[in-house]
Amino acid sequence: MFELDGLDHIALAVRDVERSANWYVEVLGFERRYEGMWAGVPVFVGKGKTALALFPRGSDRAAGTPRKPGNMLHFALRADRKNFLAAQQDLTSQGIAFHFQDHEVSQSIYFRDPDGFEVEITTYELE
Repeated sequence: MFELDGLDHIALAVRDVERSANWYVEVLGFERRYEGMWAGVPVFVGKGKTALALFPRGSDRAAGTPRKPGNMLHFALRADRKNFLAAQQDLTSQGIAFHFQDHEVSQSIYFRDPDGFEVEITTYELE
């Protein structure tokens, strides 16, 4: 059986690629990656081993992959306890509304990006 290193990236079709890229850089501290590649489509942003590929909604490149039924519910980013608490302070200071959930084995906050995708930040460090 083969092993995987983890999730490489999530591809999102967004209304305004630059607005979304800037939001992920400013709000979550992502950095731009692979600038100048693929004639600018997709725009990659990431942090550590986690990345997003941002495609313009309705573009040929975004339509290049057959779509499966169903919708993405949310995607989750993991943080340690210190950064989980810091994220809440940062989001509050930026006026970004979020809600908290205690999952017993983890705690999470949920909020939306500019295109309405739900972003979760979760920690397994409960105290």
